[in-house]
Amino acid sequence: MAKKAPEGDPVQDAPHVSAPKKAAAGLPAVGHTMKAAGAQMGARRAALTLLKVNQKGGFDCPGCAWPEPDHRHTFEFCENGAKAVAEEATLRRVTPDFFAAHPVADLARRSGYWLGQQGRITQPMYLADGAERYEAVPWERAFELIAEELHALGSPDEAVFYTSGRTSNEAAFLFQLFAREFGTNNLPDCSNMCHESSGSALTETLGVGKGSVLLDDLHRAELIIVAGQNPGTNHPRMLSALEKAKRGGAKIVTVNPLPEAGMERFRNPQTAGGLAGPGTKLTDLFLPVRLGGDQALFRALGRLLIEADALDRAFIAEHTHGFADYEAAARAADWAEVERATGLERAAIEQLHTMVRDASSVVVCWAMGLTQHKHAVPTIREVVNFLLLRGNVGRPGAGVCPVRGHSNVQGDRTMGIFERPAAAFLDALEKEFGFAPPREHGLDVVRAIRALRDGQAKVFFAMGGNFVAASPDTDVTEAAMRRARLTVHVSTKLNRSHAVTGARALILPTLGRTEKDVQAAGPQFVSVEDSMGMVHASRGGLPPASPQLLSEPAIVSRLARAVFGDRSRVPWAEFEHDYDLIRDRIARVVPGFDDFNTKVRRPGGFTLPHGPRDSRTFPTATGKANFTAAPLEYPTVPEGRLLLQTLRSHDQYNTTIYGLDDRYRGIKGGRRVVLVHADDAAAAGLADGEYADLVSEWKDGSERRADGFRVVHYPTPRGCAAAYYPETNVLIPLDHTAETSNTPAAKSVVIRLERSREGAPADPARP
Repeated sequence: MAKKAPEGDPVQDAPHVSAPKKAAAGLPAVGHTMKAAGAQMGARRAALTLLKVNQKGGFDCPGCAWPEPDHRHTFEFCENGAKAVAEEATLRRVTPDFFAAHPVADLARRSGYWLGQQGRITQPMYLADGAERYEAVPWERAFELIAEELHALGSPDEAVFYTSGRTSNEAAFLFQLFAREFGTNNLPDCSNMCHESSGSALTETLGVGKGSVLLDDLHRAELIIVAGQNPGTNHPRMLSALEKAKRGGAKIVTVNPLPEAGMERFRNPQTAGGLAGPGTKLTDLFLPVRLGGDQALFRALGRLLIEADALDRAFIAEHTHGFADYEAAARAADWAEVERATGLERAAIEQLHTMVRDASSVVVCWAMGLTQHKHAVPTIREVVNFLLLRGNVGRPGAGVCPVRGHSNVQGDRTMGIFERPAAAFLDALEKEFGFAPPREHGLDVVRAIRALRDGQAKVFFAMGGNFVAASPDTDVTEAAMRRARLTVHVSTKLNRSHAVTGARALILPTLGRTEKDVQAAGPQFVSVEDSMGMVHASRGGLPPASPQLLSEPAIVSRLARAVFGDRSRVPWAEFEHDYDLIRDRIARVVPGFDDFNTKVRRPGGFTLPHGPRDSRTFPTATGKANFTAAPLEYPTVPEGRLLLQTLRSHDQYNTTIYGLDDRYRGIKGGRRVVLVHADDAAAAGLADGEYADLVSEWKDGSERRADGFRVVHYPTPRGCAAAYYPETNVLIPLDHTAETSNTPAAKSVVIRLERSREGAPADPARP
């Protein structure tokens, strides 16, 4: 039986801490899945809904972007995917009566967990200038309000149009089309905060800013290196692929500051051995690298391979450029500096080198642990260098595998959600739709926050997501949002961004992935692109949570009609009524989507072309795969300071908090914890269980504080610490970003620990 939403915020001031787990999934994961799904949906609705997740005739999980195998299990979802589905398909409702009972000031005091637990928003809501509460507003009036504000701008570039990775291909294409017809490339998206560094590095070196492997390549690899990633929490279905690879003879190496249960042992809940037995040991070699030491590690591996002449010289000669400069840089790598940067002993790196040399095919997977550093782009270029040395790009069982987070974040970029669009894409838009799109580059996330802060941007429109909680430098971000004249959020559920508003604010409730979408032309479906470039359909089956909901394509179409009136040559009304018409236009604009409507209807969808993978063709400036020879970089900290990485708990997906536990790391009943090496805690005079304030230090002398974190002695490298976001986003300076990609450097924040002035936090809600 479904449970009611919590009335009050849970107290988090005394989390219980036990030893970290040594295995992931198994029966406990099944139990937690059923409990979470039943609490939101009830048993029968939960069972019927979950059976449709990631099935060929069902809907795409609104969680991560991990691909599905051709042969699907009956239960093709993970614990966190089920939680994401449950919160969308919940029976709980947020009605106008809820907003009448909870003024915005009250919502702002609540935790993200409490807000998300309240349920689905049922009607468009409007916060008038000076008002204390949101009130229901008709759809037509909501679009009029947005149009009024947009028309009042001095320039189209005073508007910001943000996209979350949940947005479908069809909605994303319409959203960027609307923004560009309006006259701006201000199209920041969640990629700016996660894999922008991957796209930047891969585009320069391989010519395509996406991964080069398919699921079958992972299964066929002889060696898989998983660097800066925690699949057991962030991409749990990846563990099944790693298990299959392991059973096929692959070796797996984990490169990560923290040991993670999912990479130690996987108890596959789809098998009897996983449910009742010990499961499968995954990691053959664990390298606990210091935060930001990955570039040095891969540079050292390059030196060892070159010295051993363990190279694919034919591949290098035929398909690459810049090897001589790279070789010189690799041979010059200093072992003392490598050991200092990585925190690893030379013998451990040489052990990995032997495994690489003995493997005929290597895949490197990575996530935020590599992308969110100042030197993230050079680090990922170094991964490419490492793979190119032995020809591990463009053949079976080998390649680059950046593992994306949100379920269609890669597809949104493919559809044109990008503040720096290619000229060829804009040319195709102009040819297809008959207007001249702007050519000047727009704002990414960090630049959009600056523009709002400085009064240069006045309207903020978010297609999904929780921008305020996801962004860095929380106090700066919130103050910036409050300077806007209008903030608009297309949402399914409440989040903190609804409580941190401009002078006026709108919440536009939308259909979720789980729900039926019926338009004038009949039932509709949307499509998504997974982390490996597979595009497939998604069809919801549940009745909408409210008859007042509109689909994302319908919202964009109606907004465009309100803004442009009869001045637009784009058939916005037709796009709302029939998504096939959107896909026809995508097919003529976006490479690889020819005959889109036919191919997307195939069971399982289709694979987008990828030159480096398919034919070893590299659409780079040189026409070849590029070696690079960047200077070796790694973060250093002053004496008595630590390097903090922000991360997720297991009861969390991005900024969505499902619960207050992180059972794989042994944390229960609270999120304000900081994981610190026992010797570093002792040096700060802090015992396990005491409370500390985290104080970040920036190069301009400014400091930022996050108070009241329970100290947990944890097996992390000396000088490194970890704590959950979004609670610690307040510590990340807005200007602390990766070079080239401008991604917030959330994995290398210099902090000091101070004994808490008041012990445990009295108000654990924020954010």
